[in-house]
Amino acid sequence: MKSTVLIAAMAAGLTLTALDVSAAGRGLQHDAPDFATLDIDGSGTVTVAEIEAAGQARFDAVDTDGNGALSVEEMVAARDNGASRRAERMISRMDENGDGELQADEMTRRGPDAERMVSRADTNDDGEISEEEFDAVVKRHGDRDHKGHRGGKDRG
Repeated sequence: MKSTVLIAAMAAGLTLTALDVSAAGRGLQHDAPDFATLDIDGSGTVTVAEIEAAGQARFDAVDTDGNGALSVEEMVAARDNGASRRAERMISRMDENGDGELQADEMTRRGPDAERMVSRADTNDDGEISEEEFDAVVKRHGDRDHKGHRGGKDRG
């Protein structure tokens, strides 16, 4: 039973993934629903039917003309809407002066500390990161691209 639910959840993740176009044009991705969203009946468990219903609801939300098919325009609108929501969340988290915009200093205070990043990667303590040191950091982080996604650009 547990493996069936796990397989269904993985399949739903793939189905739900196919509903939002990524801003980078690398295919399709989405913000994954949390457990409470998938647990439609509030039973404390997620069934195949609930996962399928969540996938259908997400599809229906993107299919704004209700014709049962997603057009390029609908997919782009869904992507743009998702990007707008992410930008709004980012501003609300980081906007220290409350002006509704992000200044460079608000972003750098919240972002990774450059000195700390260099010191972690600089294995020979020369104050710089060589290509070999950079590649080692990338390898340690599971070959993630600059946005944290697996399968970054081929450097070959």
